Amino acid sequence: MPKPPKLPIGIQTFERLREEGYLYVDKTKYLVDLIDNGKFYFLSRPRRFGKSLTISTFDALFSGKKELFRGLAAE
Repeated sequence: MPKPPKLPIGIQTFERLREEGYLYVDKTKYLVDLIDNGKFYFLSRPRRFGKSLTISTFDALFSGKKELFRGLAAE
């Protein structure tokens, strides 16, 4: 039986999350939709609700770190 992925408690960078094998629920499809179809957005979310991880994911997308998106919708 394979070992389940680690839970990303306190992990706020997309790069670390993907490289170290933490559990990640793929929502990159929505980020690509925001990039392709949007103009300006105000992303308001409650505290501790993924704002830093979202920004880190955008950073990886725009930095061209393709290896991090292997197997995800943004690939």
